[in-house]
Amino acid sequence: MPNPNRGSVGFQSNEFEPEYDRPSKSELKRQSNELQKLGEQLVDAPRDRVKRVPMPDDIRDVILETQTITNHEGRRRALQFVGKKMRTLDEEEIAVIQRTIDSWKGASKAETAALHALERRREKLLADDKALTTLLEENPELDVQHLRTLIRNARKEVAESKPPKAYREIFQILKDLGKKKKADADAEEEGNDDESESE
Repeated sequence: MPNPNRGSVGFQSNEFEPEYDRPSKSELKRQSNELQKLGEQLVDAPRDRVKRVPMPDDIRDVILETQTITNHEGRRRALQFVGKKMRTLDEEEIAVIQRTIDSWKGASKAETAALHALERRREKLLADDKALTTLLEENPELDVQHLRTLIRNARKEVAESKPPKAYREIFQILKDLGKKKKADADAEEEGNDDESESE
């Protein structure tokens, strides 16, 4: 029979239990898994991007070395070692790496959207002659005759199921135009910044 007076002596039964300020085992495991995944994202990223990520050199070296391993078991062990190295980073270093990886995702989404826009413009050029007129109004420096020939050849390629040589060349011209516009806009912005600083 339970004692009715138990716990009524003026203190809680858990009052004398020690309090733990450190995270639980499951929380530590979760953090460890997240760092492992972060390391794997870096290993899967292109080498030139990894080289630009702000992180300690020893960790960067381990990641770059892991990228070269093709043996399945060797790569698995190397990835575990990457995770172990990632756990030596402090919170600020981890946050910087995470922000960098997130910015890649944003950049690649923007790049994909830009490529889709170029593809749509190319399709318009092939479908409608007015699209060429619009393009030439926006970019008078373009070679009209060359573009007309490319469009005619691209239409022929599509109709006859030939390799898309002219089709690709049109895309490249549009892509180069986009790069030139971006470079001009950046140069203009820098010029405006210089003017505002000199005022």
